[in-house]
Amino acid sequence: MDLIKTIEEKQKKEAAENFNVGDTVRVFFKIIEGKTERVQVYEGLVICKKNSGIGRTFTVRKNSYGVGVERVFPVNSPRIVKVEIARPGKVRRSKLYYIRDKVGKGAKIKERVGAEVTAMVNAANAAANAAVTGAAKKEAEKAAEK
Repeated sequence: MDLIKTIEEKQKKEAAENFNVGDTVRVFFKIIEGKTERVQVYEGLVICKKNSGIGRTFTVRKNSYGVGVERVFPVNSPRIVKVEIARPGKVRRSKLYYIRDKVGKGAKIKERVGAEVTAMVNAANAAANAAVTGAAKKEAEKAAEK
């Protein structure tokens, strides 16, 4: 049992969850097409977080050409480059499944405002950027060792 926990600890990302349910986020997701690799940005509303530990996931919902599209991302996935907060949301629930049935203005989430919130969002985005640069340094060191 300890072996499993040690493997999970190695695969966990530091500062992976710097957002909450109700926030509008930009997920920078690595896509591999043949031999090329690119980063695609998926922006939408976080409607839920599920599970715990290494298998933790979050669901992001966006409207694409009038059609609601949801995507589930694993928090600790190596394909997720970073998650930036675009707009912090003010919600009172942990699951926002009711947003699926709403249309137009009814589907909006109130935005948290203020200096403290702005400072918190800037700190979270800076931590996400630092984690990306730290991961890049680790990959460069591993490549140098080979």
